[in-house]
Amino acid sequence: MTITSAMPTAKERPRRTRTKRKPSNRPALKLSQLLPSHIDLREPLKAVLVCEDCKTWCPITGVQSKVQKLVPHHTGKAGVADAVHCRGSNRRVEFDMTIPEWRQALADAHKETSSRRPTAVLPKAFSRQTGQTLRARAERTPAGRVADWNAVLPRVADVDGDRSRMPAGDVPLDGPTVPLTTLRPERPPR
Repeated sequence: MTITSAMPTAKERPRRTRTKRKPSNRPALKLSQLLPSHIDLREPLKAVLVCEDCKTWCPITGVQSKVQKLVPHHTGKAGVADAVHCRGSNRRVEFDMTIPEWRQALADAHKETSSRRPTAVLPKAFSRQTGQTLRARAERTPAGRVADWNAVLPRVADVDGDRSRMPAGDVPLDGPTVPLTTLRPERPPR
């Protein structure tokens, strides 16, 4: 089948977003004047930015057409009965920076904010004695701990012996006698 002049052909349609609302009469948003973190151009055909009025993320329509605008959106949450159009709806957007320039501005902003954040947790100040104790504890090995314990054992035995001896002098007349043997509860037979 051949194409003749009598056969209708489809016209190419304009690539623009048709909305009933005209663009806002407010001045256009310039991308260079917004914070780089409030713009998302990772997918250029699905570009979004933060509306200055209601602080919500809004898509940009007509990215491939002559006029780019913010999508008409509401100020309230979804499902609320009184839906009010945001003043930033249909506001024109000027792409006065390229995507590589935006990426560079975003990287610079990230470097600047990361330099303001502390990266190291600083320990609390402590006394000289505490510092010596912590250093000694860090330098000790398991064999050193056993040797230290063995060196302390004779003094511990002396203190235990002193505790078990009765003091010299008169025995109190009133009151119960002090038990000298350790009391251990008996377990019931199974």
